[in-house]
Amino acid sequence: MIKISPFSKKVYQLTKQVPKGKVTTYKQIAKALNTKAYQEVGQALRNNPYAPKVPCHRVIKTNGLIGGFNGKTKGKEILKKISLLKKEGVKIKENKVLNFKTILFTFS
Repeated sequence: MIKISPFSKKVYQLTKQVPKGKVTTYKQIAKALNTKAYQEVGQALRNNPYAPKVPCHRVIKTNGLIGGFNGKTKGKEILKKISLLKKEGVKIKENKVLNFKTILFTFS
């Protein structure tokens, strides 16, 4: 059985809310959790045992860059993240989301 921290569970619950065709950021998730633990959000998503049900590929950096995926920051894993996002209609050029501000999902 996988042991998941209460913090990670909250991260996963929020991430599940991000709809197809939208992205959010590590910072937006941390903000919704009333913390500045952006890296801890990243670690939780890196260890996400529920993908694709918890769509961690929809979480990117605050500057619109794709960022890592499955704990990797280069190579096939990044290409996989880009492929998943493109299939959902997200436009990406040079590892950056083009219409970032318009498709950014924020938590109310």
